[in-house]
Amino acid sequence: MGDGKRSKGRKERKGFKGRRGEQLMVPEAEFTSYYGKPILNPPTWQARDIAGYFFLGGLAGAGSVLAAGAGLTGRPRMARALKISSLVSTAGSAAALVHDLGRPERFANMLRVFKPTSPMSVGSWLLAAYGPAAGAAAVLDVGGRLPRTGRAATAVAAALGPAVASYTAVLAADTAVPGWHEGYRELPFLFVGSAAAAAGGMALIAAPVAENAPARSAALFGTALEAAAARALERRLGIVAETYREGTAGRLMRAAEALGAAGALGGALLARRSRTAAVLSGTALLAASACTRFGVFHAGMRSAEDPKYTVVPQRERLAAREPQQTQG
Repeated sequence: MGDGKRSKGRKERKGFKGRRGEQLMVPEAEFTSYYGKPILNPPTWQARDIAGYFFLGGLAGAGSVLAAGAGLTGRPRMARALKISSLVSTAGSAAALVHDLGRPERFANMLRVFKPTSPMSVGSWLLAAYGPAAGAAAVLDVGGRLPRTGRAATAVAAALGPAVASYTAVLAADTAVPGWHEGYRELPFLFVGSAAAAAGGMALIAAPVAENAPARSAALFGTALEAAAARALERRLGIVAETYREGTAGRLMRAAEALGAAGALGGALLARRSRTAAVLSGTALLAASACTRFGVFHAGMRSAEDPKYTVVPQRERLAAREPQQTQG
């Protein structure tokens, strides 16, 4: 560090031209950092808390949308089942978030100020508005009281549902973690598709066969959207896409694809007549959605631990700008 000499075996490459036309020589990038530590500090999040938070929030939000549609099309048992599911999922999602934060008052502290530019702040207020609406919709439906208030609560929960299902993707992409930050375009679509498939799966399990047509449609739509978003993510992310294809994340993403396809096709072809097929298909869809959320979580964590997923994309962006700078 003090003698200024280059270490042996390190290659050199040409860099930008200086103002006087000289050619600067810089060492080839090496994917190491001080004392062998990662360039980024990986998040201290636990998979059970954060991936579970992603999954349950998506199930709740998409379930509220599907519940409202079921109510409008004369499917009361399906609507009630999904309202209850959304309430339970919201409670589980909030519990996972509070467990990650350590103390409940930390969540309350996030509600003191509303920051439109902060995904965490917006998400906290979103949950604070959505949770009571989803809870009221479920409780009033089960109790059979205040039908107008119940319908209003259902409408509010359905209106906020898409944002609840997708904002966690924006929250993850807003971090410096390469596997999430680089996928800022595709992750919201991936999460929405996964959430729709999960809600369709829950409806297939809980609703009678005579009412499950919207659930089958949601499962097909969600699975197709999720698969398309995953393909686009892997094509665009370059070297960072390795984190979604390899290791624990790769196994989970492949399991999600297989389970999602089996659940969606089983629901479309068999669940309209067979209660057993509906339950099995719904279970596969829920498992697929959970695998997707845990896969995305593990991909992000791995990308933060290996310096190359930070260095290579930055170097590629720098190289892409070199011709423009030399021409200027």
